[in-house]
Amino acid sequence: MSLLVPLITPFDRAGAVDLVALQALAHEVLDGGAAGLVALGTTAEPSSLSPEERAGVLGVVSAVCRERSAQLIAENGDARLTLVPPFVRPGEDGVVAYFAAAAAASPVPLIVYHVPQRTGQALSAATLRRLAAIPGVAGIKYATGAVDATAVDLLADPPAGFTIYGGDDVVLPAMLALGAHGGITASAHVATRDFADLVAGGGRPLGRRLARLAAALFAEPNPTVIKAVLHAQGRIATPAVRLPLLAAAPASTAAALRLLSQ
Repeated sequence: MSLLVPLITPFDRAGAVDLVALQALAHEVLDGGAAGLVALGTTAEPSSLSPEERAGVLGVVSAVCRERSAQLIAENGDARLTLVPPFVRPGEDGVVAYFAAAAAASPVPLIVYHVPQRTGQALSAATLRRLAAIPGVAGIKYATGAVDATAVDLLADPPAGFTIYGGDDVVLPAMLALGAHGGITASAHVATRDFADLVAGGGRPLGRRLARLAAALFAEPNPTVIKAVLHAQGRIATPAVRLPLLAAAPASTAAALRLLSQ
């Protein structure tokens, strides 16, 4: 059972990437019990970063993971998070063919990132099992927005050697109760120790509390509320995000901070 944190990209008061704050955040979440980090995931706003900025972020997160012997999910890491092809909706056979080709060409194992509300591509449990059988496909970030029938089917008889991560923070407690192997959890920037305890087998009261916190942290587009909370805690210099994202409303930030204080 493992908790992975997809790190934000903090910006300084001049609008530049704050690599010093990023390094500190990486150490903090590992100190809090995370088993590893995801570099340049959706939470990191990668599409708004220049190639040089992405290289800087990857360098910092990779160095921290090497120093701490922590798992790194990135292009040069222990595995790479790979999105189901978005927008084109290639069909389930096309998705399987895509991952077979990608895994054959990749120097590291792939973790399927299944988030149909963003990609537009639904996948059945049978197709997920076909993906799990591809050499070099090591797991899945399951982020359909619900604990649906496909998740129940997959978790009832998980493929051997295939790691199933809950990818929607609000329903992570339910996914873990059904047998998910861990979480890729942006909400664990805050209350990291509690999320680590949840993944390790925390009970229903902890799960209910963290589900409410996660809902507050995702009340506006990710990672706007998370950044605002980290700024309020003094852990990053600004809550700034880059377009097309807009800063979280003060009321959303205050609601998340109230739940966190409890």
